Amino acid sequence: MNGRRKIESILIANRGEIAVRIVRTVKQMGLRAILVHHASDADSPGVALADEAIEINGATPVAAYLNSAEIITIALRAGAQAIHPGYGFLSENADFARAVEHAGLVFVGPRPETIELLGDKVRARNFMVKHGFPVAPSAIEDDDPATFVARARALGAPLLIKPAAGGGGKGMRIVRDMASLEDELARARSEGKRYFGDGRLYVERYVERSRHIEVQVLGDAYGNAIHLFERECSVQRRFQKIVEESPSPALSANVRKEICDVAVGIAREAKYRNAGTVEFIYGDGAFYFLEMNTRLQVEHPVTEMITGRDLVAEQIRVAQGEPLGYNQRDIVAKGHAIELRIYAEDAARGFVPTTGRVLVLEPPTGDGIRVDAGIRAGQTVTSAFDPMLAKLIVHAASRTEAIEQARQALQRFVLLGCRTNIGFLDRLMDSAQFRAGDIHTGLIEAMPELAADPKLPERTVQVLLAAAALSVPRLVDAAREIPALHTALGGWRN
Repeated sequence: MNGRRKIESILIANRGEIAVRIVRTVKQMGLRAILVHHASDADSPGVALADEAIEINGATPVAAYLNSAEIITIALRAGAQAIHPGYGFLSENADFARAVEHAGLVFVGPRPETIELLGDKVRARNFMVKHGFPVAPSAIEDDDPATFVARARALGAPLLIKPAAGGGGKGMRIVRDMASLEDELARARSEGKRYFGDGRLYVERYVERSRHIEVQVLGDAYGNAIHLFERECSVQRRFQKIVEESPSPALSANVRKEICDVAVGIAREAKYRNAGTVEFIYGDGAFYFLEMNTRLQVEHPVTEMITGRDLVAEQIRVAQGEPLGYNQRDIVAKGHAIELRIYAEDAARGFVPTTGRVLVLEPPTGDGIRVDAGIRAGQTVTSAFDPMLAKLIVHAASRTEAIEQARQALQRFVLLGCRTNIGFLDRLMDSAQFRAGDIHTGLIEAMPELAADPKLPERTVQVLLAAAALSVPRLVDAAREIPALHTALGGWRN
């Protein structure tokens, strides 16, 4: 679609903080925001903020947000001209994007054929090899299933097993002992089928202490493509990101230009339209293509903070058929930004998800501080969805200042009702390794002491227990009650 098409109403097919974030930009652009939601999200901030909220159904809450036929039907009935999928759920589903277009609606994202090409890791890697972009040594099951295991062994340890479809770290496994290779392949295949309905695999050489660098790109329908610099996403647990920042403390000016130029080259070669992210593994001075996410990223606010560009607004402009209207020289990065993901999880117990009713929510505020949240006080955090509750983003003149600002904001971030990783993030920000920029994808596993709860002084424990007891009305009433013997004395005085 190279012609322009006016969009007046957009249906947002998502939930949580990303739904709130998209609704806000849609309304700021003077457009109508329609939000679909499962009954479990009826009291969410996104529902309250949208111009119209419509309930969707499914066998489970997650299934409701994957009910593509109902979502498209609702969009048509509500008078929407476009659907924004956010991230996750249907955002990288080429069949959904195609169905949206067949219904006469605009899909706010890349073309379906682009999602098919770049959203599938195997096809994407074959595309990169064909066009001369750097990829890590690998073995792809589809090339010859009968020799897959032998070709994987020939690469040598350590290996990283990945499913061909999906993302979010699901199905990924590191193999350091080749004796366990076939068992790990079987487990990865099972997880791939369970999470993505696709058991195809590939393996690549795993780079120890590597860094995860990604580049934000934008393309339009007229062949224009630019980057909005890189983000460092190396601090992860179980292959899922916890902290993102820009610029990366690891890259020199020359390497930054090279990696960003390669990302733009990939976007141009793929005739990429809309927002996307090209991800790389970086180590020992070399970088390799990892994958491309054909959607808006969770960590896009980092880029918005340093460039001043609203990426959701840019997505909508491109979806309407508008050209970018600017070139690479117009994109200037200022200062340093850090994003920290606030999860409902217990770091001391292996980052297991937690649940509970949000009793108090008081996010920090101030210059250079942004909080994208999808919850409110009184809302119940369940195990039905990903445990991310909010994102804290800070922006300052330098990395050192951004770290200090992040710590102060974390210490002012009040979220009571379920355990979160806020304390863990504060300890991470204060660690010598993070402050020095000495980070890599295995940092959390290498520093288990950060996850452990600090031991409180006995006096502090006593004060907290006393405060907790005094907050229970039944105990307070009992303490204030006058014994029956004393009451019988009436007003007698000695």
